[in-house]
Amino acid sequence: MDFDASRPIWLQLREEFARRIVIRQWALGQRIPGVRELAAELGVNPNTVQRTLADLERDGLCRSERAVGRFITNDAERIACLRRDLAAGMADEFIARVQGFGLTETEAVSLITERWR
Repeated sequence: MDFDASRPIWLQLREEFARRIVIRQWALGQRIPGVRELAAELGVNPNTVQRTLADLERDGLCRSERAVGRFITNDAERIACLRRDLAAGMADEFIARVQGFGLTETEAVSLITERWR
């Protein structure tokens, strides 16, 4: 994973882990790889991974089972909300950028519709 030096790594990891959940790379109820395994895979400090997973757990996206590991939530609605939130953030970024180019809402919607196909 390539990290942006201007943003905290744990936040970038959170975005990556959220992406893995949304695209079902990490499915509902699935055990998440261990902290050390993820740290080695991503080339980061295990404490950073631990912090990120604790943040996901606080948000109810995963749960810990003592001596077993962490698991993705079984709450499909929570994952659906995460998907919508991530998509809304990307839509906001897109809107801000195309407004900067001087496109109107109609032009932006037309562009999306055209590219969707």
